[in-house]
Amino acid sequence: MTDVTGATARGDVPAPDEAEGEKATLLAFLDYVRDALAAKAVGVTDEVGRTPGVPSGTSLLGLVKHLTAVERMWFVWGYAGRGEEKPDSRPGPVAENETTADVVAAYREAIRESNEIVLACDDLTRPGARSPRPKAPPSMRWVLVHMIEETARHAGHADILREQTDGAIGR
Repeated sequence: MTDVTGATARGDVPAPDEAEGEKATLLAFLDYVRDALAAKAVGVTDEVGRTPGVPSGTSLLGLVKHLTAVERMWFVWGYAGRGEEKPDSRPGPVAENETTADVVAAYREAIRESNEIVLACDDLTRPGARSPRPKAPPSMRWVLVHMIEETARHAGHADILREQTDGAIGR
């Protein structure tokens, strides 16, 4: 049985098939780790999702909320140059009025907007409009690779947090 994220009942998200071209391959793997992370939030209650699972205060929904901000910071604000104020990549704890569905929906919307920016880019070597870090704006290739790394790292954290809550395992 597969849900809206592509995850099976075990939480598995299938690895992408081989894509044609560098941009398609990078985007396929980024979508793969994004789906794996979002799948970890499927089926948890709002309370469980916002409860920290480690002493640092990291929660499952907190990871999703963080990656929503990171998507917007790197793709929308940084690469595309949209918006005045740089998004805060540390948006703080998940508020009591934020539901699992709301947090995941916001993440999906950020992904949709990011993917539009990626698909509109015709040169992976072209630098973006500005940089969230104190260096020259990076290329789209760099942003994609960075986001694969960032999202995959946090998907691993989400694996552990989810397993701690109800024993669910899988990608």
